[in-house]
Amino acid sequence: MTIRRQTDRPRSWMFVPGNKQRFLEKAAGSEADAVLLDLEDGVLPEDKQQGREMIAATLAAGWSGPLLYVRVNALSTPWLDDDLKAIVGPGLQGICLTKVNGADEVREVSARLARLEAERGLPAGSVRIMAAIESAVGLINAHAVACADPRVSALIFGAEDYALDLGLSARREGEAAELIHARSTIVVAAAAAQVWSVDGVFPNLDDPDGLLKDTIQARRLGFTAKSTFNPRQLADLNRIFSPQPEELEYARKVADAFEQAQQRGDASVAVGGQLVDRPILLRALAILKTQEA
Repeated sequence: MTIRRQTDRPRSWMFVPGNKQRFLEKAAGSEADAVLLDLEDGVLPEDKQQGREMIAATLAAGWSGPLLYVRVNALSTPWLDDDLKAIVGPGLQGICLTKVNGADEVREVSARLARLEAERGLPAGSVRIMAAIESAVGLINAHAVACADPRVSALIFGAEDYALDLGLSARREGEAAELIHARSTIVVAAAAAQVWSVDGVFPNLDDPDGLLKDTIQARRLGFTAKSTFNPRQLADLNRIFSPQPEELEYARKVADAFEQAQQRGDASVAVGGQLVDRPILLRALAILKTQEA
């Protein structure tokens, strides 16, 4: 199986309830790099059909906004097939498959997507899958999930459902040390499969300092992006998941110094007292390339 490394990765993913017309209208012009129109937890069971119809209408009208995925209900629910039948069509770039516990679930949903693509004249494999890791068993199987199918584009951490599964406190404290293992595991699993890793939401909308700390920690752990329910958080997410000025300055110094070292025939060089060899150079060049993009 060929797993494709992706470029131009989003920094922020914003959940938007699929049954709220004014939110759907605003989503296309938001600061989010990617939008997740929601049919799962953000929509009550009695409102799911309305949500499907509204999302389908949004897609049919033509989408000119950010990268567009739809968060669908889990394979274990009675709602998934209706979700897929309603939304698979032109304009849909991917789905977020929720509460994924194993690779077989991804492959089953991929097969259903393939049938709908064929029926509706869409290119095979055009609808990608972001797999949500939201349980202990899902975490154990995270790498297998990420490698399950070429459609998989990302893993996203469902922190609140994961905390529920482990019986953790309902209130997140400090830097949420109890979630670091899970978050790191997802980052490593995604990186090994060469797909994006998206951190879960920071739930306290009235704690900007907590948001900053949580987002900085997510980036330091290696996540490629973070998700949110609130457009007020997008500016901070986009800023923190972009190369920082001090990173860019150091990356340029590394690139310049290494170029001079190579001209001298050296395979390493000291920059600011730190030994720089090829792996550090490649990281610096990746930062510069991200900034250019």
